[in-house]
This record gives sequence, structure tokens and C-alpha cells, in this order.
Amino acid sequence: MFKYHLKNSKSLPRRRTHRPKVGGTARSDKVKDERYLTLYTTYHLATKVTAMSSKAVKVVQIGCASVYCLLSAGVIFGFAAFKAVLLAEDVYGEYCPADSARPCTEQDLKLNFIFTLAAGVTNVAALPVGWVLDHYGPRISGIVGSLWITVGAAMYIWAQQFSHILDPYLIGYSMFAIGGPFVFISSFQLANTFPKKSGFILSLITGTFDCSSALFLFYRLGYQHSGKGWHLSQFFGVYMIVPLFILLSQLTVMPNDSYKTQGTIEKISAEHLDENGRLLEGDSISAFCTDDEERRSLVNEEALDRNEELRTRRGRRKSVVELHVERKLEQKSGGIFGILHDKSVKEQISNPMFYLMVVFTTICMLRINYYVATIRSQEEYLLKDPELALKLNSIFDVLLPLGGVVAIPLTGAILDHMKTFDILVTLVTSSVVVGVLGLIPRSFTLHLIGILILVVYRPFVYTVISDYTSKVFGFDTFGTVYGLLISISGMFNMVQSILDTLTHKTFNMNPTPLNSILVLITIISGLTLLWDVRRQLRLRTLHKSDQEDN
Repeated sequence: MFKYHLKNSKSLPRRRTHRPKVGGTARSDKVKDERYLTLYTTYHLATKVTAMSSKAVKVVQIGCASVYCLLSAGVIFGFAAFKAVLLAEDVYGEYCPADSARPCTEQDLKLNFIFTLAAGVTNVAALPVGWVLDHYGPRISGIVGSLWITVGAAMYIWAQQFSHILDPYLIGYSMFAIGGPFVFISSFQLANTFPKKSGFILSLITGTFDCSSALFLFYRLGYQHSGKGWHLSQFFGVYMIVPLFILLSQLTVMPNDSYKTQGTIEKISAEHLDENGRLLEGDSISAFCTDDEERRSLVNEEALDRNEELRTRRGRRKSVVELHVERKLEQKSGGIFGILHDKSVKEQISNPMFYLMVVFTTICMLRINYYVATIRSQEEYLLKDPELALKLNSIFDVLLPLGGVVAIPLTGAILDHMKTFDILVTLVTSSVVVGVLGLIPRSFTLHLIGILILVVYRPFVYTVISDYTSKVFGFDTFGTVYGLLISISGMFNMVQSILDTLTHKTFNMNPTPLNSILVLITIISGLTLLWDVRRQLRLRTLHKSDQEDN
């Protein structure tokens, strides 16, 4: 009601000057004045309370999303710690001969496939999550995510009962892999609850995803502390609180409609402008342009007329400020920003800048996920010392979530102060360094350095891919292009099970041959991507020079 009054000033109570009628009294006029004053005061107080209440609700929404993303978004990536519990619980122990040591080859392969499937599924889920968000909004997406997580937890609670008809461990973990993206990706739109703080909110939500892998670390520590008495069914019985909390949050405080689309959020993050190219609430032109003469040119109506032919793919005419910001971003990125913004989705995904990035992203994800699933067995072979391998495994369990926290400011500084091509060089170089360090035998120190780089490199990869996609392909097609890129990479990650089988049965647990091949493919795909980006930047520069000459 009060919002209606704000938009319709005619509805506001208006004070009238009362003239005493013949036979009237001054007391009646005073009563009317007091009634008016009471109504006026109540109206403005209610308006302020409504504004304060709206802000408080948004803060609660961000708080709830941060909590449940921390407990559900990327828990599957804590598999290295979770695998230790599965082994202690003798999951898949029936695949081992009675007199063989545990884990045997078949048991280890079955356990590793749990993560292989989940890692592929969670990336492929990006496309259906986007579809649900577009058609039904974040609330339904969050509810769907909570249901998937509930089914996953139920599989582990009643694993003994289900094991006769299906594989509850494999299916349950895959349910977490599906539910996580539904909950996590639908939370991105909260970045625009406070547009001026969008970068901080995005970093907060992204950080909760990276830290969520610590859930199974704490479970492993609790399991060991309890003398292996905190069984899977008991832990996941307690964990059922998480999907219940997600469901209640969605039904009570979380928004039904998205504040912004994923592409708009990327635009806000990169340009600090809304989807219509306007300044965010509270911003001014002076924040984008410090030069007085240039600022006067921006607000000049003639500038708008000169740029009238420049439109987005959706037909919206770009604002003067938007054009100014995009020119600055093009300069800052070294010319890569906007290089394919005016192309159709079909043209974008058929360009080498897309499919070469798909190849590089696929090999990066494959190497990371393969190491997460097999760190213990790889290090045992390379270090030739089971105790050192166990120690390195434990260190990795702790550093993996911490690496996500450390990577937030580091990645932000790199993206803010380096050109996109140089960022890609850093990405390829760090990927090769991690791979080479993992090939060196009998060196605990070098392997520890490799892990330290890897835990920061992992979130850095995902952030750079997202940044690259928005700058190269634009915001209008961001959801489609980025979702397709991640989904294709996820599907090819199923090759991980083949690598695992070859390591166990062909190379007698020696990870070096396959890791060497993966590093070689990383070098070739990375250098090819860098070469093509450099080539297309050169062509764009030549094209602009020809336009200026004409």
C-alpha cells in the first residue's frame, strides 16, 4: 500500500486550511489538524520502515545463500577426504578377494568412479540449471536443488537397504553433484541486491563454493576422532538439515524472481552498468571519467546521436556512458573486449576462440579432477613412501578449501591489473608448472609446492574462463556460451575413468606416462590458444586502422 502512495502523490493526505463556519468552533479545526499530523507522521514512518525492512531482507538473503552454498555447492570436490571414510567403511569391499589387501584394484577403481561421474555431472548440469533459472526463477531452482541433495543424503542413510537393487554410493554422490549447481548458480543473481557491492557479493558466494569442499574434511576428522564410530548413515542423517534449511529459505526469505540474469551480473561486474547501459544506483559519470572535457562530451546530446547506430544484439541502443566504458575496457583488456560481441551464438561457437578454449578447459579440468580422485595412489608410487603420501594427502585436504579463499584477492588483482592475453599466458604457464612438478619422483618438497600452486590455480581457472567468456563473447550470449563450454568440458571428463583403469592395469599404478601425455596436451592446446588469440587481436587492430584511414 505504501509503495502505491509513493508512486501516486495524489493519494497523499493534503492539509487544508479550515475557516471557521458560522456556528463552528476553533476546537474542531484543531482536532482536524491533529488527525492530519498523525496520518502524515504515520505514513512517512511506515515508508522508512518499509525501506529498512527491504534492506534487511536482502542482507538475510545473502546470509542464507552463503550458509547453504558453504554446505552444499561444491562438496563433491572434497572427495580426497571422503574417500578415506569410504575405505574405512569398506565400501565396495566385496569386490576384493578375501585374502587381498585393501584397497584392491577393483575397489579403488569403483571408488574413483564415484568422483569421476560426479565431476562430469556437476559441469554438465550447468545447462539444465540455466534453463530452469530462465523459465522458473531462482526459488524453483533452489527448491529443485534441495530435493536432489535430499535424495543424495537418503542414499547414504539407507545404503544397506538400497544396495541390493542399485548403487547408492555412486547415485547419492551424483545427486550432490546435480543439487550443488542448482543451489549455487541460482545464488549468483543476489549480486545485484546491492549493485555497488556486486563484486564483493560475487566473491563471497564464489568463496563459499571453493570452501564447501571442507565439509568432508571435517567429517573425516570427526570420523577418526570418534574411533570410526560416526558412520555414513549417522553423518548424512545430520546432513539432512542442510536441504531442509535450503527449502525453508526458498519458501520464506529468498526471492521468487531473479534480480538479474547471469549475463547481466557479468555486465555489472565488468562494466558497473546495468543491463540497459545505465549507471548503477548511487554512481555518477565522474566515477568513470575524471576528465572534465570528456565528461561534458559524454552528457552532450550530440554524442548520443552520433552513436545511435551502435546497438546490442537485442536491438537496444547503447548509452553514451556504456560506449565510453566499453572503449576503456577494450583498452584495458589489450583489445580483446568486444571482439565477438556482435556475432550470433552460432558464429561465436564456431570461432577458434571458443573451441580452442573448450579443448584447453577440458584438459585442465581432467588433470585437476584426476589428481583429486587419485592423489593418494599417485603420491604413494612417486614418493615410494606410504606415510609421506598419507601426509601429503592430509595436507591437500586442508589446503584445497583454503586455496579458494586465498585465490579470491589474488585472482581479483590479476584480473584488474593485467591484460587478458597476459592473464591467459599466466593461466597456461601455471598449468604447465603444476603438471611438471607432479612428474618429479621422490621429492616431497616439490610435490608440496605443486599442491600449493594447484589449490590456488583451481579456482583461478574457473574465474579466468568466466572472465574470458564475458569479454570475448559478450553479455547477451554469456549464459549460453559459458554453459556450453563448461558442459562440453564436463562430458569429456568421463575419460578420467579410462585413465584410472590404464594406470591400474596397464602401467602398474605408475601415473607418470599418462600425466606426461596430459602435460604435453596442455602445452600444445595452451600455446595454440595463445597463438590464435594473438592472431585475432592483430587482425582486429589492422581492421580498425583501415577504418580510420577510410
